[in-house]
Amino acid sequence: MDAMWLIRASRGALARSQDAADIMAEAWQAQALAQAIGSRLAVGGPPELRGEALGLTEVSGRGCGALGPPPLGNGGIRAARLSGVGDARGALVGLGGLLGEVGIALVGVACSADQEPRYWACVEAIDAADESRDRVVEMLRRLAARERGLSAPDPTAGPP
Repeated sequence: MDAMWLIRASRGALARSQDAADIMAEAWQAQALAQAIGSRLAVGGPPELRGEALGLTEVSGRGCGALGPPPLGNGGIRAARLSGVGDARGALVGLGGLLGEVGIALVGVACSADQEPRYWACVEAIDAADESRDRVVEMLRRLAARERGLSAPDPTAGPP
């Protein structure tokens, strides 16, 4: 399935989540999807995105690790159904929105956590979602620069 379809499905599932366990499971699904999209873009996406895409894959993996694997229902792991990222820009815009929603939902879970381990898992996952979103924003910036005909500056290069 295309990335856009999976992002919409994830946003809908997160919006329908009622309790902390469901929200955390959907946050895990979203981070797994971010990891899969990052992986696809790192391998076959525009060259300007590859470094940030690898970073997205790493950070999203950390988010999944913080939350631990959720109990999977009949749907299984949504990200495993990713067949491609047809529209990189559209997918990144959608993914950025999803990651923002995940962060907000996890803040609610953390604020109401009655167990310290759940609280800290949410805090780590919020941090990972925020950092993942930062990577997405940077990739969108690089795509915009490419569309304007400018090359994105190399962050590892020294001063001009």
